[in-house]
Amino acid sequence: MSATTAISIADLAAGAADADLLDASARPSRPLQVVDLDLSPAPTAADMERAVRRARDGSRLLVGRTNRPASDCPGELLTALDLTLVRATRDGLCATDADGLPATVAVTDPAAEAEFLRARAEEQPQAALVLHQILGMSGELPVAQALDLESLAYSTLLGGAGFAQWLAARGPRPAPPSATGDPVVVRREHDVLRITLNRPERRNAHSAELRDALVAAADVAVWDQTVRQVVLDGNGPCFSSGGDLDEFGTAADLATAHLIRTRAGAALRLHALGSRLTVEIHGTCVGAGVELPAFAARVLAAPDTTVRLPELAMGLIPGAGGTVGIPRRIGRWRTLYLVLDGRAVSAERALAWGLVDRIKE
Repeated sequence: MSATTAISIADLAAGAADADLLDASARPSRPLQVVDLDLSPAPTAADMERAVRRARDGSRLLVGRTNRPASDCPGELLTALDLTLVRATRDGLCATDADGLPATVAVTDPAAEAEFLRARAEEQPQAALVLHQILGMSGELPVAQALDLESLAYSTLLGGAGFAQWLAARGPRPAPPSATGDPVVVRREHDVLRITLNRPERRNAHSAELRDALVAAADVAVWDQTVRQVVLDGNGPCFSSGGDLDEFGTAADLATAHLIRTRAGAALRLHALGSRLTVEIHGTCVGAGVELPAFAARVLAAPDTTVRLPELAMGLIPGAGGTVGIPRRIGRWRTLYLVLDGRAVSAERALAWGLVDRIKE
């Protein structure tokens, strides 16, 4: 069967997506299978039951596509699939998503978008499949354990062929310069603590230096309950451009990198602040620049905000808490879409999904 051929619900029920995942060289074969929910014949009740079971238990990514509205699709199957692409109505992408189910994403051409996602998974099959595994497991875990799971998977992929190829293509880079001032500015006014990322010349890239300063600032509020409100924002053209790429691949060893991410990272601290935390984002927010805000009780976005998760192209998955905080806001299906698609999402769409809570005027 061609990798580009979509299967029907009846095909899925019959096991069409269950062929061996690994080829003779242990390389993933057809990591993503497209399921056309509109293909004839219409599935029987028994077919639907088997299709749902196979979708839940399968090793491949299964992306549905349909020209029908989500309300006309079998809900149990939508939940079991990793993602379903539906055709946007005349009201546009955001309105369709806001009215639809979190297991669906509205697009103008579901068939073309499904093929784009399939090709993206083919380019980095190891990362795509690990993402599939992590999103399937982390929702059942407490946040701290889910962050541990994400980090273990991230360290695994740092040792993988996909990341090695990306790193080699990027070539050697000098270490990023140290901050000339405070990488994070902290101000307290009465019971409000404002934390501002302050490396505008690096677009507030989430370097080790900035991470440590952010953790130290957040710890003040974690331990001091007289701080009633914490506001996190960023100076410069954007809230944060994500991880500092000049530091990628520089960890002494992958086990140490895992312990640093989980025991010295910012995600768990921000989660611990709970209802006290508001994050104000603006500009191009990439990687950690959207992963960390997702842990806040309130995310306020400027109208120019866009969010993007670029890690798949690097042979990685989100590693700053993105597979934990984002699914708890928008569901595992749309989180998968953000990573597989890799392109920027507008503030309006992020609002329709629930990734941000309000767009500031």
